[in-house]
Amino acid sequence: MTISGKARLAGVIGWPVAHSLSPRMHGFWLAAHAIDGAYIPLAVQAQDFRSVLAALQKAGFAGVNVTVPHKQAAFAAADERDDAAKASGAVNLLLFAPDGKIVGRNTDIGGLAASLSDDLGKGALVGKSAAVLGAGGAARAAALALAQLGANDIRIVARDPERARRLAEELDTRAGLNAFAWEEWPRGAEGVSILVNATSAGMLGNPPLEISLEPLPVSAAVCDVVYNPLETKLLRRASTTGHRAIDGLGMLMHQAVPAFAAFYGEEPKVTPALRAELKKALRHG
Repeated sequence: MTISGKARLAGVIGWPVAHSLSPRMHGFWLAAHAIDGAYIPLAVQAQDFRSVLAALQKAGFAGVNVTVPHKQAAFAAADERDDAAKASGAVNLLLFAPDGKIVGRNTDIGGLAASLSDDLGKGALVGKSAAVLGAGGAARAAALALAQLGANDIRIVARDPERARRLAEELDTRAGLNAFAWEEWPRGAEGVSILVNATSAGMLGNPPLEISLEPLPVSAAVCDVVYNPLETKLLRRASTTGHRAIDGLGMLMHQAVPAFAAFYGEEPKVTPALRAELKKALRHG
C-alpha cells in the first residue's frame, strides 16, 4: 500500500538483517489493518548502533526491533527497561518516547511462552520438568518462559558447564534450575516434559545439532527456537521418534505482537494466514 508523509515508521536492526522475516510479518499486518506505516530492515554494525539509534529518534521513528548481535547493546542503550528485560539482561524492542527517553522491552520470553501454550495447551507445563540446551541469551529467555508457564524443574544443558551453572544461579525464578554438562544429557533428560533447543545449531549456515533423543521420554515435546530452516534436523528426528515437534515460527510471531501494537497502535493477531505467509517467505526468500 502507498504511504504518506504522515506514515508511522519502525524497523528492525541487526547484522546481518537480510534474513529477517520481521519486515514480511509487519508488512502483512500493516496491510491487514490498512495502516499508513512502514517497517524497514536496517543492517547496522556494532560500532554504529548508538549513532543509528540517535538518528532514528531524530527521524521520527516510533521504535525498532533488535536482533543479533545487538540485544545486549540495546539493553545498555535503554533509559528504562521492563521486568522481562531486567530478568533476561537483553532487549529486543526499543521504543522512542516523546520525552526523548528510550524504553527497552524483552518480548522473546512472552513470545516463547505464548507459542508453547498454543501448541501444548494452557497449563501443560505446570509442575513439570523441562530441559534447555544452551547457556546464552536465547537459553536465558527459554528458561524464563518455561518458569512463566509453571515448570518447576528446569535443567540447563550446555557444552560449557560453568556457563550453564552461572546461568542457573543468576536467574531469579520460582522454578528450580540445575546445570548439566553436555555429556550428562542422558541424566538431564530423565522425566522431562519438554526439550527446548536454544542454541544456534541447526540454523541455516550452521552445523546441525547433534544430540540423541533416545534418553528423552516419548511423551516429551521438542521445541527448536530456530525458524530457518523451519524443520531443523532436530525436529525432523523428533517427528520420527514420536515426539511432538514445535518449530520456532510461533515464538517469532508472538514476540512481534506487542512490538506492532506499540509501533502502530493496533494489536495484531497470530493467524494461520500469517504462518502461511512466513512459510512462503522461507521457501522463496
